[in-house]
Amino acid sequence: LAHPDRPPSPVNVTVTQLKANSATVSWDVPEGDVVIGYAILQQRQDGQMQRFIREVNTTNRACVLWDLAEDADYIIQVQSIGLYGESQASKRVHFRTLKETDRLPSNSSNQGDITMEGLDKDRQLQTGEIIIIVAVLLMWAAVIALFCRQYDIIKDNDSSNNKEKTKPSSEHSTPERPSGGLLRNKKKSPSVNIIEV
Repeated sequence: LAHPDRPPSPVNVTVTQLKANSATVSWDVPEGDVVIGYAILQQRQDGQMQRFIREVNTTNRACVLWDLAEDADYIIQVQSIGLYGESQASKRVHFRTLKETDRLPSNSSNQGDITMEGLDKDRQLQTGEIIIIVAVLLMWAAVIALFCRQYDIIKDNDSSNNKEKTKPSSEHSTPERPSGGLLRNKKKSPSVNIIEV
């Protein structure tokens, strides 16, 4: 017996967009019932594989099934998820995937809307993720560039300090040392003054 607050089972479960490795399952939900998601039981008829797909916080009435075996028989059942639990499973629906050579069935052109609608939602999600990833990468690039700039400044200061340490004997012998020292002091950091003194 079904719980009175649970939603009724999905109806009109159909499989479209049949390909060698994918298919789209769609269904209807009776009007007036609060449905917050769905669950799909996908099973290969030979029993080699079973998959349970569960999505909540969605109003989707279609799902793309991926990674299916070529030219294989499958059975699917759909359940509605409500606020107080799941519905009974829908009637079992049988379908067979195509062979790799039969990529474009004749009825695929008029059924493309469901798949494209699902893919568009996925694409929006991926676009949001890509924007976040790009923003993080740009921030990392800015941090690395800032670090490299600071590293170059430190390295330049160190190499200047090393040159100062190797030249004092020649500078002491020239009479222009005071004016040269003053000019040099204006360009160098205070640490150079300490080394010269």
